Amino acid sequence: MNDTYDDQNIFAKILRGEIPCNKVHETEHSLAFADIAPKAPHHVLVIPKGPYVCYDHFARSATDAEIVDYTRAIGDVCAQLGVAQSEGGHGYRMISNAGPDGVQEVPHLHVHILAGRNIGPMVMMRP
Repeated sequence: MNDTYDDQNIFAKILRGEIPCNKVHETEHSLAFADIAPKAPHHVLVIPKGPYVCYDHFARSATDAEIVDYTRAIGDVCAQLGVAQSEGGHGYRMISNAGPDGVQEVPHLHVHILAGRNIGPMVMMRP
């Protein structure tokens, strides 16, 4: 995978309204929606609306306004879910995969916010 954006990926289709989603939060530059196969009581995906493949692509190419908006949208979603530790919540796990070694399945930057229970070890080690 490289920084060439595929505008036919599922998240691009969600952003264009071609595929419905269970919207949790939306801003000028970001969209958050419930994962269709949740791995925790709260499992929300937060994506930028721009054509960014992964976080390093976003960090290098997005405008300052997009970066601020996306970062704040993630914080807003955590607060909305009642899991923001800064507001008395019990916390959350935030995951973003990049490329084949990161097991990225959709080539559009997205952060998974998982919360509502102890999520377990950060990474399962393989022999």
